[in-house]
Amino acid sequence: MSIEIVCNTDTGRVRDHNEDSLASDKVLGLVVLADGMGGYQAGEVASQLAVDTIKEELNKTLKKTVRYRRDHHRHYHYTTVWLEQAVEKANLLIYETAEREAYYHGMGTTVVTALFHDNQVSIAHVGDSRMYRLRGTQLTQLTKDHSVRQELIDCGFYTPDQARRSPNKNLVTRALGVGSKVTVDIQERDVVAGDIYLLCSDGLNDMLEDKEMQAIINQYSHALGQAAEKLIEVANEKGGEDNISVILVRPLEVSKPALGLWQRLQKWWQ
Repeated sequence: MSIEIVCNTDTGRVRDHNEDSLASDKVLGLVVLADGMGGYQAGEVASQLAVDTIKEELNKTLKKTVRYRRDHHRHYHYTTVWLEQAVEKANLLIYETAEREAYYHGMGTTVVTALFHDNQVSIAHVGDSRMYRLRGTQLTQLTKDHSVRQELIDCGFYTPDQARRSPNKNLVTRALGVGSKVTVDIQERDVVAGDIYLLCSDGLNDMLEDKEMQAIINQYSHALGQAAEKLIEVANEKGGEDNISVILVRPLEVSKPALGLWQRLQKWWQ
């Protein structure tokens, strides 16, 4: 798939260092964003381990000559399964590093990653870093936060507007490195050429409402670099309370899905 990718990150106005890490590979169609936690330097170590491991694992795995189109037990495309496995490996590496090195004890990171292939995107995430899709002019959140705030919304304790002002808004219920195993949420979405996908750390969506992000991306849709810069600029203007990271992806050309047997027979008889 031919895609355009823009990555940008900023320390923000409050933090003295940046614990977010980003990675991308246009050849693989891969983007990864991680938001670290765990004290000075430990958070950035965890997030960097996450993005490096995921990128390295996918780079090795996708170059294998033998590929299985589907996981027979779970009915996911092989790339989705391999993306999930790469995140699981990153989790174990972070956990083992924290257990081995006292200086890094308790470190962890959120992660959201996407792999664009054929006419689909495979998505995996853990924590409250998000992925959105702008299709036409409408921005839609594709991932669901693993956070106390989201659980309070789900049970009806907060409305989404009330939750934005909640003191629990930054408490995650799932992260890489907390245990030797982690549950990774995975999904697959069809891709349309011209879609714009946004991956971001909570330093962006805590400062900007979805409608504000939608307006900015729509305004600068002709230039993704400017869109990323503007998102960060406005988040800083609103306080910049955390590190702010943004990845924007636009598929430029999407391959057509393969025809099924019935469709091929119909085409043959025409």
